[in-house]
Amino acid sequence: MTWDAADLKAKLPSAVNQWLLQPYIQLGRRVVRVETDVVMLTHLILYFTTSVPSALYLYYHFTWVHGVLHWIMQSYYVGTYTLMMHQHIHMGGILAKRFWLFDSLFPYITNPLMGHTWNSYYYHHVKHHHVEGNGPGDLSSTVRYQRDELSDFLCYVGRFLFLVWFELPSYFFRKGQFLQGLKAGFWEIGNYLFIYVMYRFVNAHATLFVFILPLCLLRLGLMIGNWGQHAFVDETDPNSDFRSSITLIDVPSNRFCFNDGYHTSHHLNPRRHWREHPVAFLKQKDRYASEHALVFRNIDYLMITYRLIRKDYVHLAKCLVPMGDQISMSIEERAAMLQSKTRKFTEAEIARKFAVSR
Repeated sequence: MTWDAADLKAKLPSAVNQWLLQPYIQLGRRVVRVETDVVMLTHLILYFTTSVPSALYLYYHFTWVHGVLHWIMQSYYVGTYTLMMHQHIHMGGILAKRFWLFDSLFPYITNPLMGHTWNSYYYHHVKHHHVEGNGPGDLSSTVRYQRDELSDFLCYVGRFLFLVWFELPSYFFRKGQFLQGLKAGFWEIGNYLFIYVMYRFVNAHATLFVFILPLCLLRLGLMIGNWGQHAFVDETDPNSDFRSSITLIDVPSNRFCFNDGYHTSHHLNPRRHWREHPVAFLKQKDRYASEHALVFRNIDYLMITYRLIRKDYVHLAKCLVPMGDQISMSIEERAAMLQSKTRKFTEAEIARKFAVSR
């Protein structure tokens, strides 16, 4: 995602652009669901020509150097892949309808290679997180944690790493969604069993680098990212999508990860196409200002989490793009305002602010 068509046209030899790039783009537009998503086809080709063959060869002939290089490659891919799958699970696919079979099946091959367990992203993110919206019923909610404390962050990460296999199905069972719970549990535990079999009976060393390390890294990354996305929760109206999530602009990860920084826009409309987020943000900028939304620049979610753990609110305040009432604040006032939004909610506050029974 680092080059636009106009950039490539300017940098490539004219013959390459005319006879290779442009025909590929025209073909790709007929393959993808949305014409502007040819880049996703490019990534699919990349994964099936690098990740899949590399993983297979590790099982055929393992070497430590290859194993380490494979994991580094997957670690480089995983951010873009995850946000491509983010579109996949929200939009019901990324390829044209006539390619529905491949569109449905390829995640069962590529997901475990990137650290995703089968279908868990869909059940946890679409069927759970967007229903609960970081409220007290959300298993990945931040409201019960002090968001600038390392101990709270470690508890948050540990809970997800070790208990999601149990808590996510249990959530659906409590909601009376028994089939959803069975499916979520089946795919999550089934993927663990698959990894165990590959480790125990096929090739332990290859399995470590192909499946286990990507799984651990991704889950850690997901929780670091989600902590940053939902660390700032408004003390007066925590149910507001404008006030319980943030927006990142002018940040490189938006280019690599399909505008993932527009998290408020995504919560306002989970099915909004990734290319539409900047336009939607500009159209609603007055609403963002009146709702006291938080917009940052030149910092991504991982660094927000890092700065929070260090309690470096001055740096965060300097990255804040002031809107509305925030414009008249000094850096120190903005830092104090941000700090006030990372405080742990008591159970009494949760019951009152979220209208839930204690």
